[in-house]
Amino acid sequence: MKVRSIFLLLAVLLASCTSAPATSQPEMESTPAPVEATEAATEVVVAMEATATPRPTLAPDEWKSLPIVPTVTDTAREIYKRGQELGRDPTHFSKVGDCQTNTGFYLVDFDHEGWYSLGEEYAYLQETIDHYEGSFSRTSLAMRDGYNVAAILTPLRADPKQCEKGETPIACEFRLHNPSIALISLETNFNGRPADDYGKYMRQIVEYSIEQGVVPILATKGDNLEGDHSINAEIAEIAVEYDIPLWNFWAALQPLPNQGHSIEFNDGFHLSFARNFFDQPDNMLSGWPWRNLTALQALDAVRRGLEEQ
Repeated sequence: MKVRSIFLLLAVLLASCTSAPATSQPEMESTPAPVEATEAATEVVVAMEATATPRPTLAPDEWKSLPIVPTVTDTAREIYKRGQELGRDPTHFSKVGDCQTNTGFYLVDFDHEGWYSLGEEYAYLQETIDHYEGSFSRTSLAMRDGYNVAAILTPLRADPKQCEKGETPIACEFRLHNPSIALISLETNFNGRPADDYGKYMRQIVEYSIEQGVVPILATKGDNLEGDHSINAEIAEIAVEYDIPLWNFWAALQPLPNQGHSIEFNDGFHLSFARNFFDQPDNMLSGWPWRNLTALQALDAVRRGLEEQ
């Protein structure tokens, strides 16, 4: 038991952020300048706005009962369709996120035979694993330890070796990987700022993705470091507002011991670790297998839904 405990602690340490999530994010004095869309992409947004209808707002705490796995709307299909016209690759998705995304524990195993097992219950997901081969283990240029919603839009935070001058991390990733889907998971607390600030930047990320013909999948975060769940409520509200897929990861964690968080750290942020063997009941008591499984289920549901015309 001691050996297993040490292994689990080591695994969580390797997957942890480089610094405390509530204080590691840089302050942004002003909103970054919006990234310019191409003329063709701008036409997509204009066309969608012309036919947009008012979206319902969520009641307080309604987001908690939203499905873990998203459904695909006609709006998402329209984004995808126009993205294909712009040349987006239907077999590529990009990760957009922070330290919980920029880790070898997040989705990487699905690009390696023998590193995961779906079991009979989840065997249907193999088709999606094959479809997006290569994207699971790709080191996205829109994910890094210390990133937050503002950093994704800030040229100074882009990789200077791979990105063009003045290019934001998300623009650089979209240019080089050419995805049709962006899996957006920004979990770290935004320096204690109110959820409205988080939402301001997240809306820019969503709008840029739509402009570029990339379908954004928004993920709720697993923690409640802000204390009132206001950021998750904001994320869900944005998904409803833009009529885009929501992966309600928070809901997937709730039935697990300690809500899927590490007992060793006991900080309500770091997830408990186990390998991605979904047919092993003991493994499925930990947070990381459920993060990977539900992310894969979200990709699968969106892929299938987008193919329905």
